[in-house]
Amino acid sequence: MIKENLEKIRATLPKSVTLVAVSKTKPVSDLQEAYDAGQRIFGENHALEMRDKHEVLPADIQWHFIGHLQTNKIKYIIPFVTLIHSIDSANLLEAVNKEAKKHDRVVDCLLQFHIAMEETKFGLDMEEAQQLLESDEFKQMQNVRICGVMGMATFTDDEAEVRKEFKHLKKIFDTLKVKYFTDQSQFKEISMGMSDDYPIAVEEGATLVRVGSKIFGARNYNV
Repeated sequence: MIKENLEKIRATLPKSVTLVAVSKTKPVSDLQEAYDAGQRIFGENHALEMRDKHEVLPADIQWHFIGHLQTNKIKYIIPFVTLIHSIDSANLLEAVNKEAKKHDRVVDCLLQFHIAMEETKFGLDMEEAQQLLESDEFKQMQNVRICGVMGMATFTDDEAEVRKEFKHLKKIFDTLKVKYFTDQSQFKEISMGMSDDYPIAVEEGATLVRVGSKIFGARNYNV
């Protein structure tokens, strides 16, 4: 079933959009099945779970960290993580930079913005992002690379609201690109859209979509 689901989703995505298979709480056997069907990019939101899966699955998998990252857990993923989607504070970015330096790595990161109506979601606002990008501390960080933005829309059936929030994130991306990253080709990613709203995200400019239940089935909350 996983293979069929992947094929169905891939058929809906333009070449400019990369599919991140959100595999959090799913057993290694499910990830292996997706891998065998050609999927190479997986998204996890728990550092220890991601580390454990990385240790037993094929080495050419690209691991994306998509959840709220606690500073005391950074060390578990820095040796191998491909992209951290969820940088939601200057302190977190600084901590990632510090850990990456120990491993002589430059880790790609996205700035997470709070675009939803729900207060429970994490993320920067524009003012905080500008303060971060203009700070002396950021200018001295040699071991992180900002590659774009990420956001999570409100969990709602109101498609107009979801579209408005995705448009807002695209506008944030465009503003930052012009102001801070004009000549930096790596700043090109907009991570938005999940199982229920990724088609809208694609229409509004997403380059990365994070799809879980549409690939693997409903999430197991008992893990």
